Amino acid sequence: MISVADLLVDDRLPSNYFASDVYIRGTLELGLLENRRGDRLLALPDALMKSIVAGLNQETGQATRYVLRNCGLWWGKNFYARFCEELSDYYQKGVADLSMVEFVKALQECWRTHGWGVLTVNTDYQMKGFLVIEVQNSPFTAHAIQPNQPSGALECGVLQAFFSQLTGRDLTCVQISCESMGADRNRFVLGLENRLEAAEALVQEGQPHTAIMQMLTQ
Repeated sequence: MISVADLLVDDRLPSNYFASDVYIRGTLELGLLENRRGDRLLALPDALMKSIVAGLNQETGQATRYVLRNCGLWWGKNFYARFCEELSDYYQKGVADLSMVEFVKALQECWRTHGWGVLTVNTDYQMKGFLVIEVQNSPFTAHAIQPNQPSGALECGVLQAFFSQLTGRDLTCVQISCESMGADRNRFVLGLENRLEAAEALVQEGQPHTAIMQMLTQ
């Protein structure tokens, strides 16, 4: 018979570290949110997100998306470091020793638990040198930055920094579909900068994501 004790490692059974019912903790009396390690969390109401975009548009105009992207690059770099640290502490092994399935599942759960939407890693174009990240119900694209332009500049920066550190390559990220423009989900394509040079122009032309990926991979 299998002993329950044999299944436990350090008196715990590793499972979904980012499960929302155990990862996020709050103190209503103090109005504080923190994660299971005790790190403080910040809740951003939709009204604040809308005001940030409106304020940046008023102050910087067309440069708003570049400002948000740069914020995302900084955020993504720090997010990757914290994400890896938390996983390593929990599983008692380096992130490099996790299977890709474990890593992606943890990233998906982390994204969802933080309220950033539902993330999917699409590997259909991996052999062509591209990785497509899909996010549904993102709070960061709920408000358009500029008319007829994708509004996921912040997420672009986060994903670019995160996956650049993960792969050890200097990747770039281009958003090729956006919920604020009527798409069913936000799609971000990651790849080497010289391979994605045409993507921005295709987005500006209003090409659908399927056509953009076809042109990039032909």
